[in-house]
Amino acid sequence: MTVGLAFDYFAKQKVDIAVIEVGLGGRLDSTNVITPLVSVITNISYDHQNLLGDTLQKIAVEKAGIIKPGIPVVIGETQKEIKKIFLDKAKQGDSEIHFADHFFKLKNIKQKSKNGKAVLNADIYLKNKLLLKDLDCELPGLYQRKNIPAVLMAIDALNAYDAEITNEQIRKGIATVSTQTGLKGRWQVLTKKPLTIADTGHNEAGIKEVLKQIKLTPHRQLHVVMGMVNDKDITKVLKLFSKKAVYYFCKPNIPRGLDEKELQNQALSVGLKGNPYPSVKKAVKAAQACAGAKDLVFIGGSTFVVAEIV
Repeated sequence: MTVGLAFDYFAKQKVDIAVIEVGLGGRLDSTNVITPLVSVITNISYDHQNLLGDTLQKIAVEKAGIIKPGIPVVIGETQKEIKKIFLDKAKQGDSEIHFADHFFKLKNIKQKSKNGKAVLNADIYLKNKLLLKDLDCELPGLYQRKNIPAVLMAIDALNAYDAEITNEQIRKGIATVSTQTGLKGRWQVLTKKPLTIADTGHNEAGIKEVLKQIKLTPHRQLHVVMGMVNDKDITKVLKLFSKKAVYYFCKPNIPRGLDEKELQNQALSVGLKGNPYPSVKKAVKAAQACAGAKDLVFIGGSTFVVAEIV
């Protein structure tokens, strides 16, 4: 019902372009009733296995369900083990398929401070030719190196419909993406003393990217405020985290929230140690109180955890 209301609102507002995000999977998702100008699939990771399947191939089939006959599709990241699934689906419907990382590359990637905020900075290349130099992205996570090529490839597809989106508009849009959209929780710095960062990465691929960036962020001791939902197999995700960190387990305030003591028990089974807290805010407060001046407090595990504190 809410999806229908959203579509009705977009129609009444006469929007030029609506960005519709799939809620779960793709093939059977309620958003899949539309015929888009372009479909975008970022990458495939283990998530919602109870509904989408227990292999990357099965999950990819569900995701490929958004590929429509005659409609171009952009694949953000080429993954050899599932590439053929997308190629076959596109071929069935005579749909153009573009693997964004074959076209666009980010080079000279670095993080810098701009107007007191962290930003990602890079040069954008199209087929080894410089396209945009010194591009700032208001989302500072290093994993944006995978997302930005998908955005640029999708814009190319839209421009084929005479959208006329210019390079300068692309530069401005990426530089002010959080300001314009209100998007939060993507490697978002909440406080600097102690350094407290929240990120909504919540599946295996997302957590891997987050942990890479944590390693690159100078700190003495890592404190992790962690909450999960109760309808996922979280074992693989838990095994990714460092056993040297201090953990603060909590339950997001939703019906699907995993009990903090149950999360503690599952985490302990893979060697992660910490105490349970009855709410996200209490867990964050405890972590910040325990953290030293040179420590890092990370908040994540679930989008719902991050949503309660950003």
